[in-house]
Amino acid sequence: MKPIWIVDDDESIRWVLEKALARENLATQSFSSARDAIQALQSGTPQVLVSDIRMPGASGLELLQTVKAKHPGIPVIIITAFSDLDSAVSAFQGGAFEYLAKPFDVDKAVELIRRALDESLREIDVEQSAAQTPEILGQAPAMQDVFRAIGRLSQSNVTVLITGESGSGKELVARALHKHSPRASQPFVALNTAAIPKDLLESELFGHERGAFTGAQAMRRGRFEQAEGGTLFLDEIGDMPLDLQTRLLRVLSDGHFYRVGGHQSLKANVRVIAATHQNLEQRVREGLFREDLYHRLNVIRLRLPSLRERSEDIPILARHFLSQSARQLGVEAKRLSPQAMQFLSQLEFAGNVRQLENLCNWITVMAPGQTVEIKDLPQDLVEERVHAPQPTQTVSAPASAAMSQPAGGEGGYPAPAEASHASWISLLEAEAAHMLAQEQPEVMDILGRQFEAALIKIALKHTHGRKNDAAVRLGIGRNTITRKIQELGIGGAEDD
Repeated sequence: MKPIWIVDDDESIRWVLEKALARENLATQSFSSARDAIQALQSGTPQVLVSDIRMPGASGLELLQTVKAKHPGIPVIIITAFSDLDSAVSAFQGGAFEYLAKPFDVDKAVELIRRALDESLREIDVEQSAAQTPEILGQAPAMQDVFRAIGRLSQSNVTVLITGESGSGKELVARALHKHSPRASQPFVALNTAAIPKDLLESELFGHERGAFTGAQAMRRGRFEQAEGGTLFLDEIGDMPLDLQTRLLRVLSDGHFYRVGGHQSLKANVRVIAATHQNLEQRVREGLFREDLYHRLNVIRLRLPSLRERSEDIPILARHFLSQSARQLGVEAKRLSPQAMQFLSQLEFAGNVRQLENLCNWITVMAPGQTVEIKDLPQDLVEERVHAPQPTQTVSAPASAAMSQPAGGEGGYPAPAEASHASWISLLEAEAAHMLAQEQPEVMDILGRQFEAALIKIALKHTHGRKNDAAVRLGIGRNTITRKIQELGIGGAEDD
């Protein structure tokens, strides 16, 4: 390990820090001026740099700028007097790890240097692995299944339907399918069909001729033409209007389409990958999605697990997002303490990977120190977890908790006397109200999946894992319960 550099024109401060760090078996190298330290950087670097701000000649801030320009991964601790607090702010803006205010406690100084040392050693590991960071991260078995599927499809042009909750990373998977396909050198064009008004969506997809409608002053190529030879990703396909579903079906069937207002048939050489968070089979039954289009899209289906189904991936994802956010902002990457990491790993993350990414961006900007503790996390997140009612409560506990972790009765579930109709309806209403107040998306879909999972789990408990018996008890078909078990990631079922 490299030595810790101490830069201060005050010999007594250098001596105190040298002795304190020597007791910790940490090597040091001292300099009486910033110029000497800058000169020494030509032949070596420190593991951590501790520097005063005010010194004859070059200042500590100039030293900080030099170090960050050449070696951005080296933590720099600035020593400042009370009158230098404006300079301390400048130090943080320049990328300082932390500052020590004079007069400082020696033990606290050593503790701070230790933290910087840990950060420096961790930064080395991050730099070594940054170039090899994969496009999609995940060590959970469910994600490994997704990776294997992408590999098997790498030489195929087949249509793929990606399902999964909002924020689970469906577009990343679509991009990976394109990148590892024979069309990788051609365009990848993405369109969120739910984000485009119905009147404009047809033009977005197929383009339009000049004068086709008011405001169409020039011919415009649509997404099918833009993606020629490559891949067209249609996100939220379940929200596409029925009349446009008919036009899309025609393209997938014979490979030809017309621009809006056009009369010349155009050939589409495009691979289509579609994605949705909705249950397309249910929408087909409700008459909201064409069954023939569903079968055209559902050639190969990939289901992405929610983040709560792969909670073991939260640490690696959090570290990746913190590093990514730090690079974007040009600052040092924050580090989650073991306690904070464990806390995050126990959260539900209804918004999935996207919510975790947004949280890491917040941490990078708002968390006060380089090492983030639980108390440094967003207050509403901490309070929600700390005050969350336990699943054994029957009135105030959230419905999702009661459904996923019931207590009492056979197999850990509520006895009939404890789980009255009124109580679970109240729980459901309370949970729905909470989610709506938090402006969470897809409330119906999230609670519906939890409700279905709870019913199937308790039925399998009562039938000792026999799917056929459970289906009969629930009044659904065997194929339906088999599909639901796979979609909801429910274990403990037997093939009977």
